[in-house]
Amino acid sequence: MAHVLMIISAADTLILADSTGQPTGYWAEEVAASHEALVQAGLTVELATPSGKRPTVDGLSLSEAGGVGPAESERFKRYLAQISKDLESPLSVAEVDLSTFDAIYLPGGHAPMADLAEDHDLARLLTQAQRDGKPVAALCHGVSALLSTRQQDPWPYAGLRMTGFTDAEEEQGGYGDRIPFSVEAELREAGGNFEAGDPWTDKVVVDGTLITGQNPQSSLSTAKALITALTS
Repeated sequence: MAHVLMIISAADTLILADSTGQPTGYWAEEVAASHEALVQAGLTVELATPSGKRPTVDGLSLSEAGGVGPAESERFKRYLAQISKDLESPLSVAEVDLSTFDAIYLPGGHAPMADLAEDHDLARLLTQAQRDGKPVAALCHGVSALLSTRQQDPWPYAGLRMTGFTDAEEEQGGYGDRIPFSVEAELREAGGNFEAGDPWTDKVVVDGTLITGQNPQSSLSTAKALITALTS
């Protein structure tokens, strides 16, 4: 049975370009829908955050203001409650032994921009996964975690096809030009072959062992792509 390490941001505040702080956290659907699909496929999923801190759910991801209807919100809340013990006591990224895992999964929400994008311990794990041929799946702003490895020359993900939360989506439903940095622009600058689908459409890009999803609408498809990679 394949063993997946789901690394979730522990940030609860995002410092915007104008230096103001904005409450943030992981996006409920991206954790709940992805985790549920992986478990239902028979995979074992273990959670980790920087320093082993309990992650915070972004309140917007459970509200109509965040584009989430009441029925979906309740469904995500129920599932997150089911895995509450795992959320309460995640592994610390710094202490993870990747040899015991078969893949890494990185859900989003804006929070990864605040910690995962610059986490040196995560960079170690992502570099090892790429070297060992283990799948890495990243979703929405979770794709910014790949930037943690960009001090390496060459960048481990240079030239690979990928997607993530786009500038158009950031303008339409994110923080626009107040965002700390553009995920799309930074990945392009680092050397990624970034592919932007139409805003809010389900888009997944697979290039070798790298699996990336564009937005929350791509949560289930991203999880399914990892399931295929681990079971085919």
